[in-house]
Amino acid sequence: MIDLSWLIDPIYIVTVFFFIIGMHRMSHPLTARSGIVWAGAAMLIATLVTFLTPNLTNFALMAIAIVIGGGFGYFAAKRVEMTGMPQMVALFNGMGGGAAAAISAIALLGSASAAEGSVAIIGGLIGAISFSGSIIAFMKLQGWLRPRPITFPGQQIVNMAVLVFAVFSGICIILQPAWVPVSVAVFLPLFFVLALGFGLLMTLPIGGADMPVVISMYNAFTGLAVALDGFSFATPNYAMVVAGIIVGAAGSLLTLNMAKAMNRSITNVFFGAFGATEESDVKIQGSMKAIEADDVAVMLAYADKVIIAPGYGMAVAQAQQKVKELADLLEAKNITVKYAIHPVAGRMPGHMNVLLAEAGVSYDHLFDRDEINPEFESTDVVLVIGANDTVNPAAHREGSPLFGMPILDVEQAKNVVVLKRGQGRGFAGIENDLFYRDNTRMLYGDAQETVGKLVQALKKL
Repeated sequence: MIDLSWLIDPIYIVTVFFFIIGMHRMSHPLTARSGIVWAGAAMLIATLVTFLTPNLTNFALMAIAIVIGGGFGYFAAKRVEMTGMPQMVALFNGMGGGAAAAISAIALLGSASAAEGSVAIIGGLIGAISFSGSIIAFMKLQGWLRPRPITFPGQQIVNMAVLVFAVFSGICIILQPAWVPVSVAVFLPLFFVLALGFGLLMTLPIGGADMPVVISMYNAFTGLAVALDGFSFATPNYAMVVAGIIVGAAGSLLTLNMAKAMNRSITNVFFGAFGATEESDVKIQGSMKAIEADDVAVMLAYADKVIIAPGYGMAVAQAQQKVKELADLLEAKNITVKYAIHPVAGRMPGHMNVLLAEAGVSYDHLFDRDEINPEFESTDVVLVIGANDTVNPAAHREGSPLFGMPILDVEQAKNVVVLKRGQGRGFAGIENDLFYRDNTRMLYGDAQETVGKLVQALKKL
Protein backbone atom coordinates (compact mmCIF):
# COMPACT_ATOMS: atom_id res chain seq x y z
CA MET A 1 0.00 0.00 0.00
CA ILE A 2 1.33 3.44 -0.94
CA ASP A 3 2.42 5.51 2.07
CA LEU A 4 0.65 8.88 1.80
CA SER A 5 1.26 9.91 5.40
CA TRP A 6 3.48 12.76 4.18
CA LEU A 7 0.25 14.48 3.09
CA ILE A 8 -1.15 14.66 6.62
CA ASP A 9 0.69 17.69 8.04
CA PRO A 10 0.40 19.90 4.89
CA ILE A 11 -3.34 19.19 4.69
CA TYR A 12 -3.72 19.86 8.43
CA ILE A 13 -2.15 23.29 7.82
CA VAL A 14 -4.64 23.98 5.03
CA THR A 15 -7.53 23.04 7.32
CA VAL A 16 -6.21 25.47 9.94
CA PHE A 17 -6.66 28.31 7.43
CA PHE A 18 -10.15 26.99 6.67
CA PHE A 19 -10.96 27.09 10.42
CA ILE A 20 -9.71 30.67 10.70
CA ILE A 21 -11.72 31.79 7.64
CA GLY A 22 -14.77 30.08 9.10
CA MET A 23 -14.35 31.79 12.47
CA HIS A 24 -13.91 35.15 10.79
CA ARG A 25 -17.07 34.73 8.72
CA MET A 26 -19.07 33.65 11.79
CA SER A 27 -18.45 37.09 13.31
CA HIS A 28 -21.18 38.70 11.16
CA PRO A 29 -24.80 37.51 10.75
CA LEU A 30 -24.68 37.94 6.97
CA THR A 31 -21.69 35.60 6.57
CA ALA A 32 -22.20 33.34 9.60
CA ARG A 33 -23.85 30.54 7.60
CA SER A 34 -20.92 30.30 5.18
CA GLY A 35 -18.54 30.40 8.16
CA ILE A 36 -20.18 27.24 9.49
CA VAL A 37 -19.68 25.60 6.07
CA TRP A 38 -15.99 26.56 5.97
CA ALA A 39 -15.36 25.18 9.48
CA GLY A 40 -17.36 22.03 8.77
CA ALA A 41 -15.44 21.40 5.56
CA ALA A 42 -12.16 21.84 7.46
CA MET A 43 -13.23 19.30 10.08
CA LEU A 44 -14.31 16.82 7.39
CA ILE A 45 -10.98 17.14 5.53
CA ALA A 46 -8.96 16.84 8.75
CA THR A 47 -10.92 13.70 9.71
CA LEU A 48 -10.45 12.04 6.31
CA VAL A 49 -6.73 12.76 6.04
CA THR A 50 -6.20 11.26 9.52
CA PHE A 51 -6.99 7.86 7.97
CA LEU A 52 -3.63 8.10 6.18
CA THR A 53 -1.84 7.71 9.55
CA PRO A 54 0.58 4.74 9.35
CA ASN A 55 -0.29 1.52 11.20
CA LEU A 56 -3.85 2.69 11.80
CA THR A 57 -6.24 -0.19 12.53
CA ASN A 58 -9.92 -0.72 13.40
CA PHE A 59 -11.12 1.13 10.30
CA ALA A 60 -14.53 -0.54 10.50
CA LEU A 61 -15.13 0.56 14.10
CA MET A 62 -14.07 4.12 13.29
CA ALA A 63 -16.32 4.20 10.24
CA ILE A 64 -19.28 2.96 12.29
CA ALA A 65 -18.59 5.57 14.98
CA ILE A 66 -18.38 8.35 12.39
CA VAL A 67 -21.61 7.29 10.71
CA ILE A 68 -23.48 7.06 14.02
CA GLY A 69 -22.06 10.31 15.44
CA GLY A 70 -22.30 12.25 12.18
CA GLY A 71 -25.80 10.96 11.48
CA PHE A 72 -27.01 11.89 14.96
CA GLY A 73 -25.50 15.37 14.66
CA TYR A 74 -26.99 15.92 11.20
CA PHE A 75 -30.54 14.90 12.09
CA ALA A 76 -30.43 16.65 15.48
CA ALA A 77 -29.34 19.90 13.81
CA LYS A 78 -32.03 19.58 11.12
CA ARG A 79 -34.84 18.92 13.58
CA VAL A 80 -33.99 21.20 16.50
CA GLU A 81 -35.99 24.42 16.84
CA MET A 82 -34.14 27.69 17.29
CA THR A 83 -35.47 27.78 20.86
CA GLY A 84 -33.76 24.45 21.49
CA MET A 85 -30.42 25.54 20.06
CA PRO A 86 -28.85 26.45 23.46
CA GLN A 87 -29.65 22.97 24.76
CA MET A 88 -28.17 21.40 21.65
CA VAL A 89 -25.01 23.50 21.94
CA ALA A 90 -24.70 22.47 25.60
CA LEU A 91 -25.18 18.82 24.68
CA PHE A 92 -22.63 18.90 21.85
CA ASN A 93 -20.18 20.76 24.11
CA GLY A 94 -20.57 17.92 26.57
CA MET A 95 -19.97 15.30 23.88
CA GLY A 96 -16.77 17.10 22.85
CA GLY A 97 -15.58 17.24 26.45
CA GLY A 98 -16.42 13.58 26.96
CA ALA A 99 -14.52 12.62 23.80
CA ALA A 100 -11.49 14.61 24.99
CA ALA A 101 -11.64 12.87 28.38
CA ALA A 102 -11.84 9.47 26.65
CA ILE A 103 -8.77 10.27 24.53
CA SER A 104 -6.90 11.22 27.72
CA ALA A 105 -7.89 7.92 29.30
CA ILE A 106 -6.53 5.97 26.31
CA ALA A 107 -3.27 7.94 26.46
CA LEU A 108 -2.93 7.24 30.20
CA LEU A 109 -3.61 3.52 29.73
CA GLY A 110 -0.77 3.37 27.18
CA SER A 111 2.93 3.98 27.56
CA ALA A 112 2.81 7.75 27.90
CA SER A 113 5.89 9.57 29.20
CA ALA A 114 5.62 11.75 32.30
CA ALA A 115 5.23 14.87 30.13
CA GLU A 116 2.63 13.29 27.85
CA GLY A 117 0.82 11.83 30.86
CA SER A 118 0.72 15.20 32.62
CA VAL A 119 -0.83 16.83 29.58
CA ALA A 120 -3.33 13.97 29.32
CA ILE A 121 -4.28 14.39 32.98
CA ILE A 122 -4.98 18.11 32.55
CA GLY A 123 -6.89 17.47 29.32
CA GLY A 124 -8.86 14.66 30.94
CA LEU A 125 -9.72 16.79 33.97
CA ILE A 126 -10.96 19.71 31.85
CA GLY A 127 -12.78 17.44 29.41
CA ALA A 128 -14.58 15.51 32.15
CA ILE A 129 -15.63 18.74 33.91
CA SER A 130 -16.93 20.08 30.61
CA PHE A 131 -18.85 16.85 29.97
CA SER A 132 -20.73 16.61 33.27
CA GLY A 133 -21.15 20.39 33.61
CA SER A 134 -22.62 20.65 30.10
CA ILE A 135 -25.06 17.83 30.85
CA ILE A 136 -26.32 19.73 33.91
CA ALA A 137 -26.59 22.92 31.82
CA PHE A 138 -28.57 20.98 29.21
CA MET A 139 -30.95 19.59 31.85
CA LYS A 140 -31.54 23.05 33.33
CA LEU A 141 -32.23 24.61 29.94
CA GLN A 142 -34.47 21.70 28.96
CA GLY A 143 -36.46 22.03 32.17
CA TRP A 144 -35.43 18.62 33.47
CA LEU A 145 -33.78 20.32 36.45
CA ARG A 146 -35.08 23.46 38.13
CA PRO A 147 -33.28 26.48 36.64
CA ARG A 148 -32.80 28.22 40.00
CA PRO A 149 -29.49 27.57 41.82
CA ILE A 150 -29.32 24.28 43.69
CA THR A 151 -27.28 24.87 46.81
CA PHE A 152 -26.50 23.20 50.14
CA PRO A 153 -24.47 24.18 53.23
CA GLY A 154 -20.71 23.92 52.77
CA GLN A 155 -21.09 23.54 49.02
CA GLN A 156 -17.93 25.41 48.04
CA ILE A 157 -15.86 23.43 50.55
CA VAL A 158 -17.20 20.15 49.19
CA ASN A 159 -16.54 21.32 45.62
CA MET A 160 -12.95 22.27 46.40
CA ALA A 161 -12.37 18.98 48.25
CA VAL A 162 -13.58 17.00 45.22
CA LEU A 163 -11.31 19.03 42.92
CA VAL A 164 -8.28 18.58 45.21
CA PHE A 165 -8.81 14.81 45.39
CA ALA A 166 -9.22 14.67 41.61
CA VAL A 167 -5.91 16.50 41.11
CA PHE A 168 -4.25 14.28 43.74
CA SER A 169 -5.48 11.17 41.91
CA GLY A 170 -4.10 12.54 38.66
CA ILE A 171 -0.70 13.18 40.24
CA CYS A 172 -0.65 9.63 41.62
CA ILE A 173 -1.35 8.26 38.13
CA ILE A 174 1.73 10.06 36.81
CA LEU A 175 4.16 9.61 39.71
CA GLN A 176 2.86 6.30 41.06
CA PRO A 177 4.48 6.93 44.50
CA ALA A 178 5.54 3.85 46.41
CA TRP A 179 4.01 5.15 49.69
CA VAL A 180 0.54 5.00 48.16
CA PRO A 181 -0.51 1.33 48.21
CA VAL A 182 -2.99 1.68 45.35
CA SER A 183 -2.40 0.93 41.68
CA VAL A 184 -3.06 3.07 38.61
CA ALA A 185 -5.98 0.75 37.83
CA VAL A 186 -7.72 2.23 40.88
CA PHE A 187 -6.59 5.84 40.56
CA LEU A 188 -7.54 6.19 36.89
CA PRO A 189 -11.31 5.57 37.30
CA LEU A 190 -11.26 7.45 40.61
CA PHE A 191 -9.70 10.45 38.86
CA PHE A 192 -12.42 10.57 36.21
CA VAL A 193 -15.25 9.99 38.70
CA LEU A 194 -14.02 12.90 40.82
CA ALA A 195 -13.52 15.14 37.76
CA LEU A 196 -17.04 14.36 36.54
CA GLY A 197 -18.37 14.98 40.04
CA PHE A 198 -16.66 18.38 40.21
CA GLY A 199 -18.24 19.44 36.91
CA LEU A 200 -21.65 18.42 38.22
CA LEU A 201 -21.19 20.15 41.59
CA MET A 202 -19.79 23.31 40.00
CA THR A 203 -22.82 23.72 37.69
CA LEU A 204 -25.68 22.89 40.08
CA PRO A 205 -25.51 26.22 41.99
CA ILE A 206 -25.50 28.30 38.80
CA GLY A 207 -28.85 29.86 37.98
CA GLY A 208 -30.65 29.71 34.65
CA ALA A 209 -29.92 33.36 33.86
CA ASP A 210 -26.20 32.56 33.76
CA MET A 211 -26.49 29.50 31.52
CA PRO A 212 -25.37 31.36 28.34
CA VAL A 213 -22.10 32.23 30.10
CA VAL A 214 -21.74 28.67 31.40
CA ILE A 215 -22.27 27.16 27.95
CA SER A 216 -19.64 29.36 26.33
CA MET A 217 -17.23 28.64 29.22
CA TYR A 218 -17.62 24.89 28.79
CA ASN A 219 -17.18 25.39 25.06
CA ALA A 220 -13.80 26.95 25.86
CA PHE A 221 -13.02 24.07 28.24
CA THR A 222 -13.73 21.51 25.52
CA GLY A 223 -11.46 23.34 23.08
CA LEU A 224 -8.62 23.47 25.62
CA ALA A 225 -9.07 19.78 26.48
CA VAL A 226 -8.86 18.82 22.81
CA ALA A 227 -5.75 20.98 22.33
CA LEU A 228 -4.04 19.36 25.33
CA ASP A 229 -4.98 15.90 24.08
CA GLY A 230 -3.25 16.77 20.82
CA PHE A 231 0.02 16.97 22.78
CA SER A 232 -0.57 13.70 24.66
CA PHE A 233 0.43 11.55 21.69
CA ALA A 234 4.02 10.48 20.99
CA THR A 235 3.65 12.46 17.76
CA PRO A 236 1.52 15.54 18.48
CA ASN A 237 -1.65 15.88 16.42
CA TYR A 238 -1.44 19.45 15.15
CA ALA A 239 -5.01 19.54 13.81
CA MET A 240 -6.33 18.80 17.30
CA VAL A 241 -3.95 21.32 18.85
CA VAL A 242 -4.80 24.19 16.51
CA ALA A 243 -8.55 23.50 16.32
CA GLY A 244 -8.70 23.14 20.10
CA ILE A 245 -6.81 26.37 20.68
CA ILE A 246 -9.08 28.27 18.26
CA VAL A 247 -12.21 26.95 19.99
CA GLY A 248 -10.72 27.56 23.43
CA ALA A 249 -9.67 31.12 22.63
CA ALA A 250 -12.97 32.01 20.94
CA GLY A 251 -14.97 30.47 23.78
CA SER A 252 -12.92 32.28 26.43
CA LEU A 253 -13.33 35.63 24.69
CA LEU A 254 -17.07 35.06 24.29
CA THR A 255 -17.36 34.12 27.97
CA LEU A 256 -15.58 37.29 29.07
CA ASN A 257 -17.70 39.48 26.79
CA MET A 258 -20.95 37.93 28.01
CA ALA A 259 -19.93 38.28 31.65
CA LYS A 260 -19.04 41.91 30.93
CA ALA A 261 -22.46 42.43 29.28
CA MET A 262 -24.06 41.24 32.53
CA ASN A 263 -21.63 43.28 34.67
CA ARG A 264 -20.57 40.09 36.42
CA SER A 265 -17.18 38.54 37.07
CA ILE A 266 -16.51 34.97 35.99
CA THR A 267 -16.00 33.96 39.63
CA ASN A 268 -19.35 35.52 40.54
CA VAL A 269 -21.08 33.59 37.75
CA PHE A 270 -19.59 30.25 38.81
CA PHE A 271 -19.54 30.68 42.57
CA GLY A 272 -22.08 33.43 43.30
CA ALA A 273 -25.25 31.24 43.13
CA PHE A 274 -27.03 34.13 41.41
CA GLY A 275 -30.78 34.12 42.14
CA ALA A 276 -30.55 31.71 45.09
CA THR A 277 -31.72 34.42 47.50
CA GLU A 278 -34.53 36.89 46.95
CA GLU A 279 -34.63 40.58 47.77
CA SER A 280 -36.32 41.26 51.10
CA ASP A 281 -38.12 44.33 52.45
CA VAL A 282 -38.98 45.56 48.95
CA LYS A 283 -42.57 45.89 47.80
CA ILE A 284 -43.13 46.91 44.20
CA GLN A 285 -45.58 49.79 43.90
CA GLY A 286 -48.36 49.84 41.31
CA SER A 287 -50.13 47.08 39.44
CA MET A 288 -50.04 45.30 36.09
CA LYS A 289 -52.43 46.95 33.64
CA ALA A 290 -53.75 44.88 30.71
CA ILE A 291 -54.44 46.36 27.28
CA GLU A 292 -56.17 45.08 24.13
CA ALA A 293 -54.47 44.71 20.73
CA ASP A 294 -56.78 47.30 19.09
CA ASP A 295 -55.72 49.95 21.62
CA VAL A 296 -52.02 49.14 21.09
CA ALA A 297 -52.52 49.42 17.32
CA VAL A 298 -53.95 52.94 17.71
CA MET A 299 -51.03 53.85 19.95
CA LEU A 300 -48.57 52.56 17.31
CA ALA A 301 -50.37 54.26 14.41
CA TYR A 302 -49.95 57.70 16.00
CA ALA A 303 -46.31 57.18 17.00
CA ASP A 304 -43.29 58.75 15.32
CA LYS A 305 -40.78 56.24 16.64
CA VAL A 306 -41.21 52.63 17.79
CA ILE A 307 -38.51 50.39 19.24
CA ILE A 308 -38.95 46.62 19.42
CA ALA A 309 -37.09 44.79 22.21
CA PRO A 310 -37.28 41.04 21.49
CA GLY A 311 -36.47 38.23 23.91
CA TYR A 312 -36.78 34.51 24.42
CA GLY A 313 -40.60 34.67 24.28
CA MET A 314 -40.42 35.78 20.65
CA ALA A 315 -38.23 32.78 19.88
CA VAL A 316 -40.57 30.37 21.68
CA ALA A 317 -43.58 31.69 19.76
CA GLN A 318 -41.63 31.82 16.47
CA ALA A 319 -43.08 35.30 16.06
CA GLN A 320 -40.20 36.87 14.12
CA GLN A 321 -42.02 36.78 10.77
CA LYS A 322 -45.07 38.53 12.27
CA VAL A 323 -42.79 41.06 13.94
CA LYS A 324 -41.19 41.84 10.57
CA GLU A 325 -44.66 42.20 9.02
CA LEU A 326 -45.67 44.59 11.80
CA ALA A 327 -42.50 46.65 11.36
CA ASP A 328 -43.09 46.87 7.58
CA LEU A 329 -46.61 48.18 8.18
CA LEU A 330 -45.34 50.82 10.59
CA GLU A 331 -42.58 51.92 8.23
CA ALA A 332 -45.16 52.20 5.43
CA LYS A 333 -46.84 54.81 7.66
CA ASN A 334 -43.50 56.70 7.89
CA ILE A 335 -42.93 55.56 11.47
CA THR A 336 -39.32 54.93 12.45
CA VAL A 337 -38.80 51.36 13.66
CA LYS A 338 -35.67 50.06 15.37
CA TYR A 339 -34.77 46.85 17.18
CA ALA A 340 -33.02 46.90 20.58
CA ILE A 341 -30.82 43.83 21.02
CA HIS A 342 -29.44 43.00 24.45
CA PRO A 343 -26.18 40.98 24.26
CA VAL A 344 -27.67 38.10 26.28
CA ALA A 345 -31.26 38.27 24.99
CA GLY A 346 -32.59 34.75 24.47
CA ARG A 347 -30.41 32.00 25.84
CA MET A 348 -27.31 32.29 23.72
CA PRO A 349 -25.28 35.08 22.07
CA GLY A 350 -26.69 36.27 18.76
CA HIS A 351 -29.98 34.41 19.31
CA MET A 352 -32.16 37.42 18.42
CA ASN A 353 -29.93 38.54 15.54
CA VAL A 354 -30.21 35.14 13.88
CA LEU A 355 -34.00 34.93 14.31
CA LEU A 356 -34.59 38.44 12.96
CA ALA A 357 -32.17 37.90 10.07
CA GLU A 358 -34.08 34.69 9.30
CA ALA A 359 -37.26 36.81 9.03
CA GLY A 360 -35.56 39.23 6.65
CA VAL A 361 -34.94 42.11 9.08
CA SER A 362 -32.08 44.21 7.77
CA TYR A 363 -29.03 44.13 10.03
CA ASP A 364 -28.82 47.95 10.01
CA HIS A 365 -32.14 48.01 11.90
CA LEU A 366 -30.58 46.17 14.85
CA PHE A 367 -28.92 48.20 17.60
CA ASP A 368 -27.06 46.96 20.64
CA ARG A 369 -27.68 48.20 24.16
CA ASP A 370 -25.14 51.04 24.18
CA GLU A 371 -26.41 52.39 20.86
CA ILE A 372 -30.14 52.26 21.62
CA ASN A 373 -30.34 53.21 25.30
CA PRO A 374 -29.99 56.99 24.70
CA GLU A 375 -32.96 56.81 22.28
CA PHE A 376 -35.62 55.37 24.61
CA GLU A 377 -36.41 58.73 26.20
CA SER A 378 -37.51 60.12 22.81
CA THR A 379 -39.41 56.96 21.79
CA ASP A 380 -43.21 56.97 21.64
CA VAL A 381 -43.77 53.23 22.02
CA VAL A 382 -41.51 50.33 22.99
CA LEU A 383 -42.79 46.85 22.25
CA VAL A 384 -41.16 44.34 24.60
CA ILE A 385 -41.76 40.97 22.97
CA GLY A 386 -40.98 38.10 25.32
CA ALA A 387 -38.04 39.81 27.04
CA ASN A 388 -37.91 39.96 30.83
CA ASP A 389 -34.66 40.09 32.80
CA THR A 390 -32.90 42.21 30.16
CA VAL A 391 -35.49 45.02 30.57
CA ASN A 392 -35.95 44.82 34.35
CA PRO A 393 -35.30 48.24 35.99
CA ALA A 394 -34.59 46.39 39.25
CA ALA A 395 -31.04 46.27 37.87
CA HIS A 396 -30.78 49.97 38.84
CA ARG A 397 -31.89 49.35 42.46
CA GLU A 398 -29.20 48.66 45.03
CA GLY A 399 -29.97 45.46 46.91
CA SER A 400 -31.63 43.75 43.97
CA PRO A 401 -29.97 40.50 42.82
CA LEU A 402 -29.89 42.12 39.36
CA PHE A 403 -28.20 45.30 40.64
CA GLY A 404 -25.51 46.46 38.24
CA MET A 405 -26.57 44.34 35.28
CA PRO A 406 -26.66 46.51 32.14
CA ILE A 407 -30.20 46.45 30.74
CA LEU A 408 -32.23 48.04 27.97
CA ASP A 409 -33.68 51.17 29.61
CA VAL A 410 -37.10 50.73 28.00
CA GLU A 411 -38.87 52.19 31.06
CA GLN A 412 -37.73 55.66 29.89
CA ALA A 413 -39.98 55.52 26.80
CA LYS A 414 -43.31 57.39 26.76
CA ASN A 415 -45.24 54.13 26.46
CA VAL A 416 -44.15 50.53 26.99
CA VAL A 417 -46.22 47.55 25.85
CA VAL A 418 -45.09 44.15 27.10
CA LEU A 419 -46.22 41.15 25.05
CA LYS A 420 -46.20 38.22 27.42
CA ARG A 421 -47.98 34.90 27.97
CA GLY A 422 -48.69 35.53 31.65
CA GLN A 423 -47.46 37.27 34.77
CA GLY A 424 -44.56 34.93 35.52
CA ARG A 425 -41.00 35.96 36.25
CA GLY A 426 -38.02 35.75 33.94
CA PHE A 427 -35.39 33.01 33.83
CA ALA A 428 -33.51 34.68 36.70
CA GLY A 429 -36.62 34.32 38.90
CA ILE A 430 -36.66 38.05 39.77
CA GLU A 431 -39.90 40.10 39.83
CA ASN A 432 -39.88 42.67 37.02
CA ASP A 433 -40.45 46.27 38.17
CA LEU A 434 -41.20 47.34 34.59
CA PHE A 435 -44.55 45.54 34.50
CA TYR A 436 -45.87 47.73 37.35
CA ARG A 437 -44.81 51.12 35.94
CA ASP A 438 -47.48 53.73 35.08
CA ASN A 439 -46.34 53.91 31.45
CA THR A 440 -46.43 50.11 30.96
CA ARG A 441 -49.30 48.06 29.61
CA MET A 442 -49.46 44.27 29.37
CA LEU A 443 -50.71 42.57 26.19
CA TYR A 444 -51.18 38.96 27.23
CA GLY A 445 -50.99 35.97 24.91
CA ASP A 446 -48.70 34.01 22.63
CA ALA A 447 -46.39 36.48 20.87
CA GLN A 448 -47.17 35.24 17.36
CA GLU A 449 -50.89 35.50 18.05
CA THR A 450 -50.78 38.94 19.67
CA VAL A 451 -48.46 40.43 17.04
CA GLY A 452 -50.79 38.98 14.41
CA LYS A 453 -53.68 40.80 16.05
CA LEU A 454 -51.67 44.03 16.00
CA VAL A 455 -51.01 43.56 12.28
CA GLN A 456 -54.70 43.04 11.52
CA ALA A 457 -55.74 46.00 13.68
CA LEU A 458 -53.16 48.28 12.02
CA LYS A 459 -54.39 47.32 8.56
CA LYS A 460 -57.85 48.60 9.50
CA LEU A 461 -56.55 52.03 10.55
